[in-house]
Parts: sequence; C-alpha cells; structure tokens
Amino acid sequence: MPAEQTDKQSDLPVSVSRRYLADEQALVRELAEVANIDDALNERIRKQAEAFVQTVRHQEEPESGIDAFLQQYDLSSEEGVLLMCIAEALLRIPDADTADELIADKISSANWQEHLGASDSLFVNASTWGLMLTGRLLKVDAEIKRNPGRILKKMASRAGEPVVRAAMRQAMRIMGHQFVMGRTIDEAIERSATKNARGYRYSFDMLGEAALTRSDAGRYFESYAAAIDSIGTAVVDGRSVFEVPGISVKLSALHPRYAYTQTKRVVYDLVPQVTDLVLRARSAGIALTVDAEESERLELSLEVFRAVFRDRRLSAYEGLGLAVQAYQRRATDVIRFLSGLAADVGRRIPVRLVKGAYWDTEIKRGQEQGLDSYPVFTRKAHTDISYLACTRQLLAAGPLLYAQFATHNAHTLACILEFADGRDDFEFQRLHGMGEALYSAVIDPQTHNRPCRVYAPVGSHEDLLPYLVRRLLENGANTSFVNRIVDESIDIGDIVADPVSIGRRSDFRPHPRIPSPRDIFQPERTNSRGFNLADRRVRRDLWAAMNAAVKQPGSAHGAEHRSVNPADISRVVGSWQSADSAAVDRAISLAVAAQPSWDRIVAADRAILLGNAADLFEQHAPELIALCVAEGGRTVPDSLAEVREAVDFIRYYAAQSVRTFGVPHRLPGPTGEHNVLGMRGRGVFACISPWNFPLAIFTGQVTAALAAGNAVIAKPAEQTPLVAHRAVELLLEAGIPPDVLHFLPGDGATVGARVVADPRIAGVAFTGSTGTARAINRVLAARDGTIAQLIAETGGQNAMFVDSSALPEQVVLDAA
Repeated sequence: MPAEQTDKQSDLPVSVSRRYLADEQALVRELAEVANIDDALNERIRKQAEAFVQTVRHQEEPESGIDAFLQQYDLSSEEGVLLMCIAEALLRIPDADTADELIADKISSANWQEHLGASDSLFVNASTWGLMLTGRLLKVDAEIKRNPGRILKKMASRAGEPVVRAAMRQAMRIMGHQFVMGRTIDEAIERSATKNARGYRYSFDMLGEAALTRSDAGRYFESYAAAIDSIGTAVVDGRSVFEVPGISVKLSALHPRYAYTQTKRVVYDLVPQVTDLVLRARSAGIALTVDAEESERLELSLEVFRAVFRDRRLSAYEGLGLAVQAYQRRATDVIRFLSGLAADVGRRIPVRLVKGAYWDTEIKRGQEQGLDSYPVFTRKAHTDISYLACTRQLLAAGPLLYAQFATHNAHTLACILEFADGRDDFEFQRLHGMGEALYSAVIDPQTHNRPCRVYAPVGSHEDLLPYLVRRLLENGANTSFVNRIVDESIDIGDIVADPVSIGRRSDFRPHPRIPSPRDIFQPERTNSRGFNLADRRVRRDLWAAMNAAVKQPGSAHGAEHRSVNPADISRVVGSWQSADSAAVDRAISLAVAAQPSWDRIVAADRAILLGNAADLFEQHAPELIALCVAEGGRTVPDSLAEVREAVDFIRYYAAQSVRTFGVPHRLPGPTGEHNVLGMRGRGVFACISPWNFPLAIFTGQVTAALAAGNAVIAKPAEQTPLVAHRAVELLLEAGIPPDVLHFLPGDGATVGARVVADPRIAGVAFTGSTGTARAINRVLAARDGTIAQLIAETGGQNAMFVDSSALPEQVVLDAA
C-alpha cells in the first residue's frame, strides 16, 4: 500500500486503528460531512423512504409473520425477554423433566393475556407464547379468553403431559425455520431455487460459533469445503461471480485460538486453510466473503485477509470479499485500507457493508476493560451516519471495490439509491426471513430493478441458537427499524427521519445514558484505566514502556533489577533480605505510635491520599505490569488486570471510608436520648498476601486497612516482594506517612508468625491456604488482651454449576 504508512511487523496500515477509540462527537461531525446530504437530496430521500414504508405497511402479512411477532414480543416487554431466554436454552435440554420445569417457570411468571388479540396478525395470536401454533390452544380459545392466565399456568404446571413441551420445541423450530435456510447446504440450495423467480441472489452461511478445539475447527473447515462444492454445482455457466450464489466464512470458526494474543500462530495456521477454501471457491465459480467478528479481532482478520488476498494463485479472481461493520469507529479507515489493497494487488474486492451485530457486547467489553472510549458508536443515528459515509466511500472507490449494502432500513436504502445516481455496479443484501416486503420494490424490474442477495444461514436447530438470539436482540428491540416499520402507531416521518438531522439535534454528542467506560462508577469513583491491547499500536507502546521502566538505572528496585527477564528477577528475589525479629518489633512499635494520629485525620483527607496513590499506580502501570510478568510469572493481560484491580481496590475503599467513617450516624431512640454511631480504626493491622495475586490482593488489604484509620504491617508473599515493595513506594509517595505503613518481606515462619503473635496487632487480613488461616486463628485466640479481628479469604476454589440448558462454548469461555 504505497499511499499508507504501514506497521513494519505486519505490513498493515497503522491508520486502520487510529480511530479505534476516537472521540465520538468529533468523528460523527466529520462523517456527517462525508455523507453530504443537502436539502434537495434529503427531500428526495425522504419521499423514497416514505414510499418504501408505505409499501411494507400496505402489504398483506408476510408468509412467516415474523416481523409482527417480533413487534408484539419486543424486548421491552417481560414476555419478550422470557421468549428470548427459552429460545436460547430449550433446544439444548436433552431430558423431558428439565424442559418441563423450564417451560413451567417461564410461562407462569408472565402476563400473556395482555398479548391475546393485541395484534392484527393471525400468526401472532396463534403463537402467543408457549403454545405457538398449537392446535390445542384453538380448541380452548373461548376458555382462554375468559381466564387465559389460569389456563396457561395450569397447562404449564402439568409436567407429566408432553403437549406443552412438544409445542414449545416445535415453536422454536418454527421460529428457527424463519431465520435458517435449511438444515443442510443441499436443503438450503433447493429451497433457494424455488425463490429464484423473485430475483434474489444468495450467500450461504454455515452456522456455528467460534471453535474452541482443534476438532471443532476441523469440523467447520470440512463443512465449509463441502458447502463450496455443493454450491458450485448450482452455478450456471457464463454468469459472473457476483451473480451466482456465494458463501460466508467465519474465521473464528476455523481456529480455536482466534485472538490477538495469538496473532503469529493464527496467521501461520489459518492463512493456508483460508487460501485453500478461497481456491475451492474460485474453482467452483462462486464468491467467498469473510464475515465480521468482534472489534478486538478486526486487526487479526485484516491481517489474514491481506495475506490470502495477495496470493498469486488468486489472480483474476474477484470473489474474495470482506464484511465491514459501520458501527465501528474504524469503518471508514478499514474501507480506505481495502481500497489501497485492491489498488496495490490490482484486483477488485467485494465489501459487504453491515451495521453490526455485537453492539451490546462491544459496550460491555469497553466498560469491563476500562477503555478511554468505545470502539462503536453509542447512538443508533451515529451508526446510520457512519453507514452513509461508508456508502459514499464504497461508491467513490469505483472499480476497486464491489459494494454490497446490507440493510433493512428504508431511509438508508433510499440514500444508497440516491447516492448511486443510476449506477448498477453494486447490490443490496438482507437477512433470510426478514425484510422481504421492504425489498419487493427494490428488486422489481418495473421500479428500481436492483439485485438483492439474501444472507442465508444453514445448520441444525441446535446450531441456530446463538444466531437466533442475536437476531432477536437486533430486531426485537423496540428501537429496531424492523420492529418499527410495521408498527402503524409510529408516524412514518419519524421512521424515515434523516440521521444527520437527528445527530445535529444533540450536536453529535454521545448518548447521555451510556457513560464512558471510565465513568461507569460515578459519582462514587472513577473506573480504573485499561490498555486497549487489541490495538497493536498500544501493545507496542506498552511493551516499550514496560522495558524502559525496569531498566532505568535509578530504579527503586536496585541496580540488579534492570531487565524484564524472569531469570534476573529470580536472582534479585533470592538475594532479598528478609526482615529480622528486631525489624519486626521496631516496625510494630512505630506503627502503634503513629496510628492514633492517622486515625484522627478525617476520612475525606485519607481518601484524598489514597486517590493520589491510585493515580500513581495508573501512571506507573507499565512498570507494575512488567514486575507482575517477570516476578509473578503472569501474562501481560493478566498483569494488566492485576494493576487495574489494585487501582479499583484503592478507589473503592477510599470512597467507602468517606461514606462509613466520614459523618457519624444519628440513631433513633424511643426515649429521646441522643445516640450517635461513629467508626474509627482498630489499631495496627497485619496484611499477609499471596504470591498468585502479588499486587491486587496485597494492595487491597493494605488500602482497606489504611482507609479505615489503621496503621499497617505489610507482609507480602516471599516469592513476590518486588511487586509489593513498589506498591508500598507508590503509597508512600502519595502521602501515606512512613510510620503508618511498614513493609516487612520474609517467610511466614520468621516474619508472619512473629507479627501475628504480637499482642499489639489489632487485626489480621490474610489471603492464602485454609490451613495457614486456621493456624493464624489459633495464635490470635491464644493471645492475652484485646480480641483481634481476623479477616481471611482462603481456599481459592470457585465452583460453577452448569446445567443442560447452557451453551457449551460460552461455559468454556466463562470458566477459563
């Protein structure tokens, strides 16, 4: 790509991710200018979009009735949520008893009678919840109308009768039939042939989620290969690759470790496999589109795609395409990269432009990771604006890119037709089972006469479930265009409103009810800052900062510690001087003397000092991560999580101390006396932490005790004293008095036992083995004087109960 700055390691353009977490307001303003819709154009678009909506609303109920069903049971209703829950789980349950219990639980907890007769759709009324399309419901229609809730609950409670269970399973299969083209590729091809007269093209998608084992990946590969061969047999000779059926491939289904942390391994393993599939597709005369994944996999997908696309054996083949998600802030840069790649290789790239299917996940992941912003837009109108800007780009690319516009939005569809201005070198796409009424006018030779390709999933009902849930989430939401277009209570003008105009009303600001990831805990505290490790630029800069931090000659870790090499760290740890008895006694004496003054400081002022410490931890995050990697043997992502958890602990305990210790609480009394409850520190706390969480648990114990007004004797695990030592240094730098916080490294027998046995210790915070906790408890119980407090977290074993309704792939990911 001569026109682009590139990353030396991968030859990917650095600019692809320059907008990964771009400022949403500034970016959308820029994209609105790219969309460039003046008043005259906007008026033409509005009229065309209104005509599309009227066509849909005046058309008789579609064969499936699925649009009306989703409208009636949208996800703003309790019944809609329950429907999604049962759809997601029912077909996986192998035994009748569990299925009956699930059905009875869901049906009896909702108010289904409100939906009876609420829709004009015969399909919806016959489908009302658990007895969808069940003939038995029609036989008791009169009784249901008199008391529908009692009848449904009564029928659901009869676990011994198979009728409800059978009806529910059939219901899910019927719903699945609306979204899935066929159980096998041959069945899907045969079904698509019956609709060819309507002018649709097809792209078949072999259903399946990300592979988690080599055997799963191998099975998906064979499924794709067989499907390509089958589709090829249906191709009519002499037609271009853009006119015939194609296939969509999910890269994460072909490799069990499809993640940025395994980039080199994935590229090495996957590029030959994908190339094999693409060569098969070329021989079959069909197109192959690489499907979109979550945002953190985009760079990896582009790297694999680029390597395959450059294969010289694919010269003159224009069927290898890529899906681009407009809801990602990087969308326009990805299209720019694809244009450059096509120009460099001299071959056209089909681009399927979609709005995106993982929005909820992207938002939650951004919050969980403490990113500076989100990789996706927070307003639907902003995504629509991005889509229009991408449309302009695709059309402007001319022969470099073959645009495939996937949308169910009438306004977006009308915009594309106006932007194209009579051009015919592009196509539309829609999902199987949806949008058929909307596209009836688009494909009609007497009106727009534009081709439309149907994205047609293929697979068993069990494979359908994750896909079905995504479709329900996208189109069952009450903000979904698919939902709103058939709702005649909504004014057409509101449905086809220009997204640029909508965005201008709020000055393109992010959604006010979706705080930035750093602000999700406000007003109490700030979320800990994360590093977007999915961005190769961030990884590169972090690694450089990690190495620079621990190689500084003036480092507080000593001259020996100048490398991230674990062997060097081991030598330093081995030479660390353990605190002796005199040091232990002196530290406790100083802490006892200093504690009352520390306790008298108001909680808000202690919280300020702890807040300073949290800020210092974030400033020195690369150094702390490097220490956790080298001394604790943790991975970089785990070490980053360790630092963030430590920061969260500090800020959480600081906030809690203000709430709990800040203002005494007046207690009510029956006789009029004035009772006040106030909190204060207990004295000196011994904090004893484990090696496997060398920073987070160590810091959490120490700062909780400090926030409560206690002095602290901090005894880290003997295997990880360097991490703990640096944490103590930062706490002291933040303003914690030196006599209040004492660092005593050493083994448990020499240091820990002596500290615990000292009667001046008011309490112990311990994380470790149950046996050690019991030993500490016995020592404390045997002491004379004030009874000490023991706060112990032991065992370290977590349990997860998994029943037959769980999705196995999700269980593996959550339990890992």
